[in-house]
Amino acid sequence: MCVDGCLQKVSETLDRRGLLLGVSAAAGAAIMGSELSADESQSRNSFPSFNKVVDLTHPYDSRFPHVRGGAAVVEVKANKSTAKGDKWNVNTWTIDEHAGTHIDAPIHKNAKGITVEKIPAEDLVLPLAVIDIRDKARKDHDALVTVDDLVAWEKQHGILPKRCCVAMNSGWEARLNPAKSFPNGFINVDRGGVKHFPGFDIRAAEMLFHERSVVALATDTPSLDHGATQDFPVHVLWLGGNRYGLENVASLSNVPPKGATLVAGAPKVTGASGGPTRILALT
Repeated sequence: MCVDGCLQKVSETLDRRGLLLGVSAAAGAAIMGSELSADESQSRNSFPSFNKVVDLTHPYDSRFPHVRGGAAVVEVKANKSTAKGDKWNVNTWTIDEHAGTHIDAPIHKNAKGITVEKIPAEDLVLPLAVIDIRDKARKDHDALVTVDDLVAWEKQHGILPKRCCVAMNSGWEARLNPAKSFPNGFINVDRGGVKHFPGFDIRAAEMLFHERSVVALATDTPSLDHGATQDFPVHVLWLGGNRYGLENVASLSNVPPKGATLVAGAPKVTGASGGPTRILALT
């Protein structure tokens, strides 16, 4: 649901770019409605105009490494109308919901959580706050977004926006090369079989869950939790509270720490626990 004047502002902004605006309304309460006060649950964001669109999505194919190890399960079978393919061309996809740049719906780690098609549209367009931990991630493959990182961000940029997405920028996508193996790969499995990549510290996630009105977490790594976790506490907390996550996000270094608007084009597939998602940042 858009606040008063929002549609007019967006329409005016897009009209100046010669674009056609299509607007659909989503019914139902926001994901966080049950977690926030009555006043907060009724509030909705207004968004600034933008002049740049940054694609935060990696191309998705069978070369993309999967968090479980190995490549993603992706098959695109071409069904061409003729040998030349000069009439109708239709592909059949076999994909993994949780590979490539994708969304984690609450049900992914919450038996009572909502499925992806039930995430309200208004929760897929959010202010974006980017927490930069690239310096420490270069030195420590198990680096975490900590409470101190959040406090430092707020000291510089102010309190996190209401109903926002908080994204971790660890610079990890520089390692996204399927040809690489130990110790420089994207999944980064050591000789003992333990994965090493950055994620959110559970104490930071608890702060964002309980003390800030954050709707979504995002990482440029394969998981909200760091690679070496055994019990996935961030997933348990975050998805357990009917909030969602975005993983394997690209190009976060190309958006400012504050001021961008995130648009998550989640698939509206009935019963899905997630799925490949086209994520954009409007700056």
